[in-house]
Amino acid sequence: MQIRRNGEQPSQKGPEAWFTGQVRIDPLNTAPEPARVSAAAVTFEPGARTAWHTHPLGQTLVVTAGLGWVQREGGQIEEVRPGDVVWFPPGLKHWHGASPTTAMTHIAIQESLDGKAVDWLEKVSGEQYRKS
Repeated sequence: MQIRRNGEQPSQKGPEAWFTGQVRIDPLNTAPEPARVSAAAVTFEPGARTAWHTHPLGQTLVVTAGLGWVQREGGQIEEVRPGDVVWFPPGLKHWHGASPTTAMTHIAIQESLDGKAVDWLEKVSGEQYRKS
């Protein structure tokens, strides 16, 4: 058994290559092998968002605060609120983030395949983001 105490893992700034706007990542857990699941609490300030990306084994988001937006390639932007759970199947191109006026926090849970949990793609343009 392992207990990770609050504050043991420092917050990280979301890298500019993968995010637009102010994003804070608080690592929660990376399970030791042979397990392959990891989880983080991610906070997006208003207007902040991920780049388009995919996950080899999918991703689950549990919205814990605020008002967020999620979109899969070819789909409409969907609002998400605290208590909503979003599942992105393996390989589905998508993005997620805050609404333009309200911050959003979610817990992101994903598994790694051959050591890789995400494939980052191009950034979501301002025009794509504003198509709500």
